[in-house]
Amino acid sequence: MSRPLKIAVIAGEESGDLLAADIITALQHRLKADIQLIGVGGAPLSAMGLNSFFNREDIALMGVAEVLKKLPRLLCHIFRLSRYFAGERPDFLLIVDSPDFTHRVARRLRKLAPSIPIIQYVAPSVWAWRPQRAKAMRSFIDLLLVILPFEPQILAKLDGPKAVYVGHRLLSYPPLQQAWAAQKERQKKHNLSLSDSGKAASKKSETGKKTLLLLPGSRLSEIRHLMPVFGEAVGQIQGQHPAITVILPTLPHLAAKIRALTADWPCPPHIITDEEEKWQAFAKADAALAASGTVSLELALCAVPMVLTYKADWFATKFILPQITIWSAALPNIIADEPLVPEYFNEFVRPGMLARQIHRLLQPGAARQAQLQGFEKLRRIMQTEKAAGDAAAEAVIAAGFVA
Repeated sequence: MSRPLKIAVIAGEESGDLLAADIITALQHRLKADIQLIGVGGAPLSAMGLNSFFNREDIALMGVAEVLKKLPRLLCHIFRLSRYFAGERPDFLLIVDSPDFTHRVARRLRKLAPSIPIIQYVAPSVWAWRPQRAKAMRSFIDLLLVILPFEPQILAKLDGPKAVYVGHRLLSYPPLQQAWAAQKERQKKHNLSLSDSGKAASKKSETGKKTLLLLPGSRLSEIRHLMPVFGEAVGQIQGQHPAITVILPTLPHLAAKIRALTADWPCPPHIITDEEEKWQAFAKADAALAASGTVSLELALCAVPMVLTYKADWFATKFILPQITIWSAALPNIIADEPLVPEYFNEFVRPGMLARQIHRLLQPGAARQAQLQGFEKLRRIMQTEKAAGDAAAEAVIAAGFVA
């Protein structure tokens, strides 16, 4: 390519930064071209030369109150950013995450500059709620790069935009792959290999020291809701497994709050904030008690049996849950199309129930083995020949958006 490739990008979260960086790097390698980035993003994209149009934290919002508080600023960003993109005439716009913001920019840009192709990486969960969004996206999304294998078929059924499954970034992420390999080796040593048909393991593996992961989520509201129940459940689990080690990976800015919430636990968890330590914990964990979310897929791909929980706030209970159209909130269950992992919602998130389920997963038996075998099936379903970023770049080139 004789000229620089100008890419407009909006990455609403850190995970989106990494996905965008993957595809941009792959395009650069394939096209042998310089890349000029414009738009909004965080550190990974800044390292590639992006001077963010505004602070990305402005669109990394969570609660309704927070959105309402910043609404005037958000509307200003939508109008200014779409005008800026229209004037800059990039080769294409790539949007990742934060669809409530990025879709508004995309719709406005389509009106201002209809010839600019718009690509979305990661589909909104139209298969879970508000399915009408799929058809609406056709007017402003030219190509949808999806990371879950069932999404192209569902989007086609819902009359959505063209969708291409490119695979999930986690499947080629070295720390996760190393954790998975370590888990397979551990399970073989304890006669709990993933291909085992369920035969009894040694008495030593039943009574030996166990490691439990606690993953209460990344939002302060869900952490406040779940930690009291997790604390009681851990107390009951420790009664049955006195030597158990409890590890709680979290984000640095949440560590102090979690320490305060666990200070009165009989045996507080070991709190870690380092990314490398997190994957080391995944590599040696026997089971996990987690808030439902993306972490469930991380655990499944690391072969860590789990119990999932979800406690909705009043807004979600009243306005979002009634619109849910999917049978499970757990990504492993949805992808495998079977109930691999148990999940508990709202009033059913009870300490005794969680403790009993975790106890079943900490020892050899049918419950543990069913999850491990299901996770192997999950990997087969999700596996792609190429890394997600490479496959995404090839889909963009094949669509004719770059020469």
